[in-house]
Amino acid sequence: MNNPCRIIGALDNGAAGLTPSTLALVQAADVVIGASRTLALFAANISADAERCDLTGKLSQLPDWITLAREAGKQVVVLATGDPLCHGIASFLLNKLGRDSIEILPNLSMLQLACARLGVAWQDARIGSVHSCDAGEWQIGATPKHGLYALLNLLRQSGLTAVFTSPENDPARIARMLQIESLADDYEMAVAECLLQPQEQISDWLKVDAAAAGRFADPNIVLLRRRQPVIREALFGLPDERFKQRKPDKGLITKREVRAVSLARMALLPDSIVWDIGAGSGAVGLEAARLCPHGHVYAIEKNADDAAIALSNRASLRVSNYTVLHGRAPAGLENWPDPDAVFIGGSGGELRALITLCLQRLRPDGHLVMNFATLENLSTAVEALKTTGAQWDVLQLQAARSKPILDMHRMQAENPIWVVCAQPAKSILNDHDD
Repeated sequence: MNNPCRIIGALDNGAAGLTPSTLALVQAADVVIGASRTLALFAANISADAERCDLTGKLSQLPDWITLAREAGKQVVVLATGDPLCHGIASFLLNKLGRDSIEILPNLSMLQLACARLGVAWQDARIGSVHSCDAGEWQIGATPKHGLYALLNLLRQSGLTAVFTSPENDPARIARMLQIESLADDYEMAVAECLLQPQEQISDWLKVDAAAAGRFADPNIVLLRRRQPVIREALFGLPDERFKQRKPDKGLITKREVRAVSLARMALLPDSIVWDIGAGSGAVGLEAARLCPHGHVYAIEKNADDAAIALSNRASLRVSNYTVLHGRAPAGLENWPDPDAVFIGGSGGELRALITLCLQRLRPDGHLVMNFATLENLSTAVEALKTTGAQWDVLQLQAARSKPILDMHRMQAENPIWVVCAQPAKSILNDHDD
């Protein structure tokens, strides 16, 4: 490796945390790059002739700085935090400069130190980071753009989670997110503040409500562990009674048998983006969200009461990757990302326009699935699909469920439902790709 840029993991005890050979690389460097706080820690160990570059707020410029310095024959050191390959800067630089241009000298990860201080084995821990731009306080139904979104999804899948925080996304904000999601009783938190600094402080395990009102010094590491086991339920095909429905009016819900077939025809993947139009009580969209833990479901419902019930079902099922909008489609859909799958359970009189729009917006190999209980809507859908050149088919489902009668049982038929499935014509997909 010819004159590599060395990424050195540093701790908050400065030079004392490096081996003699690694410290010698810092002392011999012509260019030393790091955050302002890290540069200050090593001020006495950097050559007076060396160029010092503060990368705070200038991350995008870093690859060019390194390339120019190496081309000039200068030895470059980047001071990172802990293990640069654990939510650190090394992955970014490897992608930009290539493995042959970089030598990585890792240190202890700060989360290792936090676990050691608390006496917690961390081999089964999931690692998250909210060290990103300030996205504000958490809100129910927030989308993947929010800085805490990925953490909440991770927490739902993990018994023990270690989190790199930021001054804005601090332990108290994380705790308030759990309160908002009605998860405060499910978790407890520990905070390791200012590790290896004179003011180091390690909290004991805290209740979420206490942490939400606390103040914590930066930098810090948060550990969250479950207090109660995860409630295990089937991924899909839940009983109709599992979903709250509008009463005393007839509940708006896609019945279990139709729901299962519709979800199957949507051909969902773990990271699918799904639209649920005419969400009703949210049954289809919520089960889709559970099948797509790394994706997101965007739902819309024109009836305010039903939209509120869908939100209630979201909370009951403890689903994070689901956003419901109260409105009448297609208004609002322009702000959603292109979907991998669309389910139309209600159209609000806009069926033709919605079919055209959805086929235009679907990603390659995407699927549009629609449910109809009336001949008129079925006819409208088929005629609309014919004009688009889409590939489509119709499936009629009619289930009958056993009902007790005296000491025997009879079969009671459910209303027949037509499941219409479509994929965009190739020409539409080509236009989409352009």
